[in-house]
Amino acid sequence: RLSEDDEAAFDAFGADRRASLLRTAFLLTGDPHRAEDLVQAALLEVLRRWPRLRDRVDPVGYARKTVVTTHLNLVRRLSWREVPVAAVPDDAGPGADEHDGTVQRLAVRAALLRLPPRMRAVLVLRYFDDLSEQDTAAALGCSQGTVKSSASRGLARLREVLDQHDPPDRRDAGAVAAPFPLLCPAPPGGRP
Repeated sequence: RLSEDDEAAFDAFGADRRASLLRTAFLLTGDPHRAEDLVQAALLEVLRRWPRLRDRVDPVGYARKTVVTTHLNLVRRLSWREVPVAAVPDDAGPGADEHDGTVQRLAVRAALLRLPPRMRAVLVLRYFDDLSEQDTAAALGCSQGTVKSSASRGLARLREVLDQHDPPDRRDAGAVAAPFPLLCPAPPGGRP
């Protein structure tokens, strides 16, 4: 049983960090209901360990790692039930403005969902949650080198998928530009 102080501190933590954890979980799963379940499971795990975590510098890191680990474990268990499709249906509908930010967000989300779960986790933690390579490695329980290579391969695959989504008349044949600036920041030195 938690003391009143611990309970109040956990409630404040949950209220403060829930939206961030939910965003991470949504980007990992692509489904708001699964994301909600992941966050609930993570917060329950944090609650179980709250007296020990409260004094730590970063209970958010533990919660984030719990979201990612729970997601990866679930994907491993349920992967045989999912049936991959050859093409992602166009969510935009007829007459949608190709320059609309919503269309771009849907395309990125669909592209993320086509990546392997662990690679998707690296991209979400590195570029959407803006974690350092070291923090991403700690959250995933792997080396920084693994994070670097997974991020590099993941961004390349994401570019391929997004280029397939982009109509040919919008592509610049001579450029190797990032299809989504938030996910593909320019590397130091300006080389693609």
